[in-house]
Amino acid sequence: MSRFQNRVVFVTGAASGIGRSTCLRLGSESAQIYGADVDAAGLEETAGLVRQAGGTMEAATCNVTSRAACFDAIAACVAKFGKLDVLANVAGVVRFSHATETSEDEWNLMLAVNLSGPFFLSQAAIPHLIESKGNIVNIASNAGLMGQAYTVGYCASKAGLINMSKALAMEFVKSDIRINCIAPSGTATSLVANVQFPSNPDGALMDRYRGFRPMSQPEDIANVIAFLASDEAKAVHGAVWEADQAVSAG
Repeated sequence: MSRFQNRVVFVTGAASGIGRSTCLRLGSESAQIYGADVDAAGLEETAGLVRQAGGTMEAATCNVTSRAACFDAIAACVAKFGKLDVLANVAGVVRFSHATETSEDEWNLMLAVNLSGPFFLSQAAIPHLIESKGNIVNIASNAGLMGQAYTVGYCASKAGLINMSKALAMEFVKSDIRINCIAPSGTATSLVANVQFPSNPDGALMDRYRGFRPMSQPEDIANVIAFLASDEAKAVHGAVWEADQAVSAG
């Protein structure tokens, strides 16, 4: 399939995990990828993989916690490819800690990367996406839909991202743009693999959101992104898709 022929896609978190899989998935369908991340080495590795597979990718480091950096990155993408069709906000961070021990730096980092970054990028991208009749896909989490112990900052930031997506969808409901959100559960990425749990956690509190099925793979979520970003999902606007192995179903 080539659903993204002549489409320009901006992907954050492109150096690894879901972001890398998204670059590969959409690149395989002829998208022109502009990948952004703070990890320059991982970003170049992703670009190499996309190019080896016959795709097109431009890689640029970007710290999404900076509004100026977000605006500069969108401008650089449009300057490179001439337009923008899809913004995939994938970059995210998580820190586990007891609520009373969560540091100011941890709290601010999660809000900055998981919520402020997608908003800044959306601000910069929306005028271009209206022009191209494009769309935004935000990667939230089922942690934004349900309370989860030891992740108060992460839950708060992802819940904010979900409602931000809905608010933008309503504000631009009369425009030629679509804005949607995906809420995965734990996915087999370096983000999850490197999680450090707080001291003396109560396992019973965590069982509720571990689920019964294995974790998703990054490509599983990338496939959902590919659908929502394609014209096949033209009826989907302001939605939150729970791609979480039924963790939040009951």
